[in-house]
Amino acid sequence: MATTAIMAPARRRPTTSEGKASRSDPTPAEIIAAARREKSGVRGVRRLPLMTAGLLYLSFTPVDWGPVAWLALVPLLLLVRRPEVGRGGYRWIWLGGLAFWLPALQWMRLGDPTMYLFWILLSVYLAFYFPVFVGLTRAAVRTLRLPLVLAAPAVWVGLEYLRAHALTGFAWYSLAHSQHRWIDLIQISDLTGEYGVSFVVVAVSAAAAALLPAAWLVRLRLVPARELASHADGEPRGWPELRRPWAMGATAGYALALVAASAGYGMVRRAQTLPPAANLPAQHFAPGPRVAAIQENIFTSTRPDRDSWDSIFRRHAALTRSAMLSQPDVIVWPEGMFRWPVFDVAPDVTAADLERIVPDVPSARFRDNTASLRMQDIAQKCNAAIIFGGPTVALQKDGMRFYNSAFLATPERGIEARYDKVHRVPFGEYIPMGTWLPWLQRFSPYGDWGLTAGRGGAAFEFRGVCYAPLICYEITLPHVARRLVREARGRSRAGRVDVMLNLSNDGWFHGSSELDQHLIVSRFRAVELRTPLVRSVNTGISAIIDGDGVVRKTAVDPKTKASKLVAAIAADVVPLDRRGSFYLAWGDWFAAACAAVAGAAAATVGVQRLRRVQIDG
Repeated sequence: MATTAIMAPARRRPTTSEGKASRSDPTPAEIIAAARREKSGVRGVRRLPLMTAGLLYLSFTPVDWGPVAWLALVPLLLLVRRPEVGRGGYRWIWLGGLAFWLPALQWMRLGDPTMYLFWILLSVYLAFYFPVFVGLTRAAVRTLRLPLVLAAPAVWVGLEYLRAHALTGFAWYSLAHSQHRWIDLIQISDLTGEYGVSFVVVAVSAAAAALLPAAWLVRLRLVPARELASHADGEPRGWPELRRPWAMGATAGYALALVAASAGYGMVRRAQTLPPAANLPAQHFAPGPRVAAIQENIFTSTRPDRDSWDSIFRRHAALTRSAMLSQPDVIVWPEGMFRWPVFDVAPDVTAADLERIVPDVPSARFRDNTASLRMQDIAQKCNAAIIFGGPTVALQKDGMRFYNSAFLATPERGIEARYDKVHRVPFGEYIPMGTWLPWLQRFSPYGDWGLTAGRGGAAFEFRGVCYAPLICYEITLPHVARRLVREARGRSRAGRVDVMLNLSNDGWFHGSSELDQHLIVSRFRAVELRTPLVRSVNTGISAIIDGDGVVRKTAVDPKTKASKLVAAIAADVVPLDRRGSFYLAWGDWFAAACAAVAGAAAATVGVQRLRRVQIDG
């Protein structure tokens, strides 16, 4: 009886006068349907990664709606507040990454039919960064107990840093690039590299995701209502941040302060002036050399027409003559537009060695200096140095090597300096592991041909100004550009680099958004290293950029004002920048610290999985 007294009386199902169940009491089918609607399953995950993919695409070229980027990661970050994601959820997150990268990189396929495969493979690889970001951020929040506004930007930047190095590096579409129009904000790049800008943007998205009311998670079917009802703070299971006014205020204040401090630093940095020169007021930059960047509009193919070499040379020579009207000190041609190879025969190579290495070519041809004489003639007529891009064929006793090079030709000596491209494009300029896996050559548009990597940066010095050349893709990687500029400083007689040069050939991409993105990326290198940049690019976009990342001059068609797929000249005085750069001195310290946070989160995931295996065993 005691037991009976303690037990609550069993509820009896209300009935109507006919003995049927009351309509207020759900049927089993209705209970199951309600549970399915309430269930926190894959259905609630599907839309969010696709929303982030769409917002990110709008943030970059060709749409270029930069403000959208500040909230682009909010849908993805809501998954961090979800109790569980599951394998099915992570598959949808990966599909969201693929939905962004495939259209963003569609310009890759324009280079050659073989590039369709690499466009798809690269997109598949990059899409994995989406689920890895969500998984590591969840670990940093739930296990390391970091606030979302710290964990999310640190993990994102750590993964951007990894992406810039893994598989030779791919740093395109860093989240920082979406903010290229906000000049004051991007000035923090001289402290942290472009990674600092990405950190600030992600922090704002993280604050918005953290402050979103928990009830919205139910509406989005990310969390069942019963999950929230079981917790006093109204938050999903495992979510460490409490919904208290002071915590919410601290989250919002932190994000706003981060943006304000970054923009404020940029305003102060841009307001700095140099000591006034004689008869000149104090100014932000000092006038430097007058440089003319030549831009032709030539379609590029992996199967170049040998008969077109003369025509290409004449077209660039004609533009060079037009550039003489501005009386430049230096004239820059794009990458690879001098098509004849420049031969570099080692002093100890004999005629017998040449016949052994290249038996089908007369040895006298490799001693020919026609290329140097031809460019010296143009330099003398212009009374200016010519910096141009072309191939180098180097012959040594152990064989022949090919380089993608930039040359300095002066009126006095012809070709007197050369830079060989250090960072080659995989499968475009060389085949990774091609020596051990020869069958990979079939996937290259060049077959079994490949370039040799150069040994380091070069200093082109002319009339007291030092130029550091970078070829094409090298300008897109922060650590590569920094390395080449530092090495050029070491080789410079004055111990400094005054101007960076980017010789590129974007004729592969038919005027697509790749050209715009290439210019945007280049602007961040100018800010990071506080060094002005001159770009000479086949098909565009050729430009002169100052140390604040501002485009001072663009090569445009005088009639149409178009900057892509036109023959044009960008000529102006390059503004020299004598401000120092913390990033140039110390490199990727900030990104490495963020990578350490991501690594710690990854370690916790690994430990948890190991424990589960041990328990199951």
